[in-house]
Amino acid sequence: MLDAMTATKPERSSRAGAALALVLLTGMNFVNYLDRYILPAVQEQVKGEFRLTDDQIGSLTLWFFVAYVLASPVTGWLGDRFPRKPMIVIAALLIAGMNFLTAHVQGYAELNWRHAALGVGEASFGIFAPALLADFYAEDQRNRVLTIFNVAIPVGAALGFLAGGNIAASHGWRMAFIASAVPGAVIGLLILFLMKEPPRAQAQSAELSRGSVTSLLKNPAYLCAILGYAAVTFSLGGISWWMPSFLHRMDGRSIEAAGTIMGTITVVCGLGGTVVGGVTAQWWSKKTEKAMYLVPALSALLAFVPGLLCFFGPKSCMLPALGVAVFLIFLGTGPVNAATLNAVPANLRATAMAGQLFALHVLGDMFSPKLIGMISDRSDLRHGLSATLVTMLVAAAIFGFGSQFAPKLHHTIEA
Repeated sequence: MLDAMTATKPERSSRAGAALALVLLTGMNFVNYLDRYILPAVQEQVKGEFRLTDDQIGSLTLWFFVAYVLASPVTGWLGDRFPRKPMIVIAALLIAGMNFLTAHVQGYAELNWRHAALGVGEASFGIFAPALLADFYAEDQRNRVLTIFNVAIPVGAALGFLAGGNIAASHGWRMAFIASAVPGAVIGLLILFLMKEPPRAQAQSAELSRGSVTSLLKNPAYLCAILGYAAVTFSLGGISWWMPSFLHRMDGRSIEAAGTIMGTITVVCGLGGTVVGGVTAQWWSKKTEKAMYLVPALSALLAFVPGLLCFFGPKSCMLPALGVAVFLIFLGTGPVNAATLNAVPANLRATAMAGQLFALHVLGDMFSPKLIGMISDRSDLRHGLSATLVTMLVAAAIFGFGSQFAPKLHHTIEA
């Protein structure tokens, strides 16, 4: 009896460590997206102070993602060879520091540099955290875990819209960035002192040959997951960046009201979509491994109609249609990340996540806000946002095609 009891202690300790890591990393992911969506909430004030065009406003996110994707290969290489916990802490503190420094920028060029440096921190965290969680949890649990991790996206984005719009209305847009710096620094320190580095599924010293990395480019399950997700990210990035301005200009809302509306819709509908999509994929995956691809495919396909109604329908339909579209877009968030990690060997997880982030932003939201801004300058924001509808259909086609390559799920504990 004593042997049986003591044998469970390491297992309980491992489960407690995994749960703590999930809580802390989800909290940091929440702050990560809060920080990212402060700027869209206050960009009308930024535009007015620095006298910018929509094209220039869209360029802010372009330079953010230029830095983001340039950092991704380096961080992916580091994540597959060195402990990820200290690098996550550095990334968290860098994100907090860059947001604090935003309060002191004096021009558009400085704001671009600050936003680019923020991209380095966010790229590092976005690669290290999912790879670390994958070493804590088995394949059949990763959809559930990454759904929880990605719940932070709509919740963080919503608070970014809400806090950004409301703080900017009462204290100016600079104060919104100062307020967002504090929680990131606190969570970074909690990770430093409380979270443990998990054992890797394969030896840390394993060498990654050029052929093994190149194999990702020959892996159709992996490629379809990241390319489909990139098309969704083009749409989601463009909508998230410009929707507060759209509500301000097309629906006559104040900056504060536009941020509050977008934040409320994002947290309610985005959170609901993330949870429903994750639960649906978890249930469906017991019947077919294709579920991790089919849920994102249906998500993208069904979002087209409410998106069209939001941009071009009667004003009375604008907000309900936006809510439905956001719900549907977020259905695939957890499953597609699980599909990416399940499609690659354990010693390539960080590199695979780096490749995913590279694709998401080079082919996705790096250019969509700028493209929408360019179209808006030549016509209006309504027609600029219509570009996001096309890429939702592209995403549905890619995910549907990729479902035939979905790997079998193994129900084994790796950590």
